[in-house]
Amino acid sequence: MVEFSWLALLLLVPLIYVMLGVFDVQRASYGATAATRAAGRAFIIVPAGMTEDDARARAFEAARLAMKDQGIELESGDLSITCEPECLQPGSTVTVELEYAVALPFIPDALGGEPPAVHVSASHTEPYGDYREAKGSP
Repeated sequence: MVEFSWLALLLLVPLIYVMLGVFDVQRASYGATAATRAAGRAFIIVPAGMTEDDARARAFEAARLAMKDQGIELESGDLSITCEPECLQPGSTVTVELEYAVALPFIPDALGGEPPAVHVSASHTEPYGDYREAKGSP
């Protein structure tokens, strides 16, 4: 009985730690995928009369809400939006990329240095469409 208890303790504690880390990474991965898709769609469907800056603000807010659904706060530097060849013009595409570092659980700050993390990234490309009216500032 004693051997079983010690063996269970020695094997289950690392297993639970690994599972907690995997769950955090998976949650961030799902959030990043949803956030890039939501940001791309929010950028593309900007109402007429709004500028490119307004579209970027809408896209960031959509991504922030998608990440918040997973319990993650999105920083402004985590999300990048690029357009090819121009934003909100017929025939263009919008690419949204997100980079996020998932810190491993229960690592104290007292160890010094940068805490270990798993980096999660996602990318989504959304076409603007060839037969749509140009929007945003010219």
